Amino acid sequence: MRVTVVGTGYVGLVTGACLAEKGHRVCCVDLDPAKVEQLNRAEPAIHERGLAALLERNVGTRLRGTTDLPGAVRESDLTLIAVGTPFDGREIDVAQIRSASEAIGAALRERPGYHVVVVKSTVVPGTTEELVLPILEATSAKKAGLDFGVGMNPEFLREGEAVGDFLNPDRIVLGGIDEHTLQVMDELYSVFEGVDVIRTSPKTAETIKYAANALFATMISFSNEIGNLCAALGGLDVTEVMRGVHLDHRLSPISPGAERVVPAFTTYLEAGCGFGGSCFPKDVKSLIAHGRATGLPMELLDSVIRINERQPGEVVRRIQKHFPSLAGVRVALLGLAFKPNTDDMRESPALPVAHELLAQGARLKAYDPVARREAEKLLPSGDVEYVDDLASCIEGVDAIALMTRWPEFQSLPQLLAGRSPQPLVVDGRRMLDKREIDRYEGIGL
Repeated sequence: MRVTVVGTGYVGLVTGACLAEKGHRVCCVDLDPAKVEQLNRAEPAIHERGLAALLERNVGTRLRGTTDLPGAVRESDLTLIAVGTPFDGREIDVAQIRSASEAIGAALRERPGYHVVVVKSTVVPGTTEELVLPILEATSAKKAGLDFGVGMNPEFLREGEAVGDFLNPDRIVLGGIDEHTLQVMDELYSVFEGVDVIRTSPKTAETIKYAANALFATMISFSNEIGNLCAALGGLDVTEVMRGVHLDHRLSPISPGAERVVPAFTTYLEAGCGFGGSCFPKDVKSLIAHGRATGLPMELLDSVIRINERQPGEVVRRIQKHFPSLAGVRVALLGLAFKPNTDDMRESPALPVAHELLAQGARLKAYDPVARREAEKLLPSGDVEYVDDLASCIEGVDAIALMTRWPEFQSLPQLLAGRSPQPLVVDGRRMLDKREIDRYEGIGL
């Protein structure tokens, strides 16, 4: 199929590259000429494992970028809207959705034949049919369901694993206003074999996305609340408690070959310094606000957010236990991105930890394998000393705060072995063996 993707951010770029890899002819549209030129040079604008290779293989053949939205829509069969929907504190900001819909509708006015417009961005239930569809009709002077189709197709991409998740999906959710729309969306995804496909309404598709993210965020905050209880009671380690929980066969069943199957979702049932990123915080807050606007208090999800916002403070408190004052204390931050395999700093727990340590007079060093450039925009180098390797970061410090589960941080015990005195290590991700470090503090311990 000929596909237009509006937006070359995280979702749009990954979607365009993966659809091209699957054989579709894809044109990615962005208002920023610099982003378009970067795409046409096959240079990824984000750090995402496997993305560079996809661009290298497909740019110039099945994938290209342009600023010409009308031309791209006229020359395609289906348009995906993949623009940002930030949360402004009260509701999601649909300004980019609105602008994209207006531009697409204007292009449809001049385009003969049937075309399908699909929302890929995460939007609250009702947005596709109550906002996007009317705008398309008004600006195109055409009728949805007759002259063009409208659908919603949420993404389920984990940052750092987005390419693999897109190319090997565990489900595909297609929400369409009518059968014709769904048939065209079916054709788009017909190249994915053996995948469960849900054909439903746009509103249901929108809600599935929010419900999925809210569930995983709830699992994380539940685990953190149990971890904080373990720490308060004393004599407990949340990793041992949750290991016992995980052995329930409903969570980790025994295969016919007598081997235990550990589903990936159980990683959300582990205590740590909190969740971040562009999805969980924003989507849970958006769902809370949307429920409140309808007169339904979202009390459980309110608690999920409150627990998560407090969680980075556990790292700071564990450092404070060991020093009468943090003024002048040298602290190494290991990891700045909100999770490994990405440079995304949005809502990263490392940010509030860094801000609080600086406010108390600590001297910070920081290392992240890929997120330094993004971190310097949020934590200026005048406040933080950035270094380019793990060994340099931990040299001469009094305390270490491990904030991101980068695999290379597993070598920390070996790097500290033989040092006397050893710095305090606060493991915000519980990824290290506490027995291998002399001065160890961990969330939930």
